[in-house]
Amino acid sequence: MSDEAYRRYVRINLPHARTVAQRISRSLEALGAFGEAGNGGAVGLVQAIERLECELRGFEEDPPFAEALRAADAVAVLARGLVEAILETPVRGDRLGQNVRNLFECLGLADEGRALSLRCGERPDSPLR
Repeated sequence: MSDEAYRRYVRINLPHARTVAQRISRSLEALGAFGEAGNGGAVGLVQAIERLECELRGFEEDPPFAEALRAADAVAVLARGLVEAILETPVRGDRLGQNVRNLFECLGLADEGRALSLRCGERPDSPLR
């Protein structure tokens, strides 16, 4: 186990990632992303959030080291797909961006989350950054 992999592992929190994914879904709904405001991207967005939530559904606790890293990598692929689906719509928001950042933090990918959160609408001057 490398030091870098261990540092990432201790930051992984898959049960909380499940909660954050649900918050993203609620934020998208509140912003009207699944309706006409979604500008035709609603189908892809619905599928992306459903895949992400399905992948996270079974995590009541974090698995052991190697399994946690593999699971976080698989979830990260789906999270990136969700961000791309969000970006295909005009929907953006500070809270949405914060949730995207939090999701990637739960996967041990804080730097990636900080960058993607801005694309999803988090304000650069947000007090939570």
